[in-house]
Amino acid sequence: MAQFHPLTVTEIHHTIRDAVVLTLKPEDPGVFAFTQGQYLTFKQDFDGTELRRNYSICAGLDDGVLQVGIKRVDGGAFSTFANTDLKIGDTLHAMPPSGAFFTQIEPDKAKNYLGFAGGSGITPVLSILKTVLHREPRATFTLVYANRAVNTIMFREELEDLKNRYMGRLTIIHVLESGQDMELFTGRVDQAKCENLFKHWIDVTLIDTAFICGPEPMMLAIAESLKTHGLEPDQIKFELFTESQQGRLAKQEIAARAAEQPGTQAQVTVEGVTRSFTMPKDQSVLEAALDNALDAPFACKAGVCSTCKARVLEGEYEMLSNHALEDYEVEQGMVLTCQCYPLSDKITVEYDTH
Repeated sequence: MAQFHPLTVTEIHHTIRDAVVLTLKPEDPGVFAFTQGQYLTFKQDFDGTELRRNYSICAGLDDGVLQVGIKRVDGGAFSTFANTDLKIGDTLHAMPPSGAFFTQIEPDKAKNYLGFAGGSGITPVLSILKTVLHREPRATFTLVYANRAVNTIMFREELEDLKNRYMGRLTIIHVLESGQDMELFTGRVDQAKCENLFKHWIDVTLIDTAFICGPEPMMLAIAESLKTHGLEPDQIKFELFTESQQGRLAKQEIAARAAEQPGTQAQVTVEGVTRSFTMPKDQSVLEAALDNALDAPFACKAGVCSTCKARVLEGEYEMLSNHALEDYEVEQGMVLTCQCYPLSDKITVEYDTH
């Protein structure tokens, strides 16, 4: 089920010193047809260890190319490799596009979008804003983009070009930690900053959908402020690629509890292959499936993508973190198996086949 397909690197562009945009050519373009805001899961071998990493598509639907943006992270094997070692003509392997960080395109409607991005969180937001401004001719988009300084702004020239192209429809507000003339645009994007922005620059009551991608504390503060100003939860879309502290602490509690409890009889189905086995209650369903020779799909293992989602058909469970599933999916028994830990003595899980 976790099928990876080859992609040839056809262009490498450094948008800033420590971030690169890769243009990729698939052998089968149909496999990599994407929706704006989605991401690719790459795998790469480093000294005998396979790493999987998610990177968002930054191209719009009408750009005619497949591109991802990768910012170098200190100690990050894949991001360092992409920024320093990768060459034109090299082959990468990735799963088909995934993710639900988008809304449906409606060309006949005059929708107002609001985007918040922090650092490399601009990549999926860029894909969204380029697509909606081109395909929804009456739409407007306001982007609040937070960075440390001017030289850390990814896609700065492209954003300026887009602002000129869609004059009157695209508004970009840069918030930098220092170096700005106005205090409103200086510092970090927290609830106090949102309060001032919503008071002086952005009328939240006119917004149809808000997209937020960046560090978790920033995202939670923005979401809370948006709700305070009248947006409903289903109007707020998140994209996050880091594990939360809350999830790590919860795992410690599960480990302590599991030491006093018997294991769980699990039955897991992946692509028609079913295995039954006993698993400890302090192991995730995903790890148990992999340990029992099932080719279960996964990427981040942190509850922030939807690659490993499945449906629980029987049994009780606890899902530690969820930044990827919609409320209706959770109500239907869908789980992120990397965050799903059994509570009952029996659990039956079937991986999503769609």
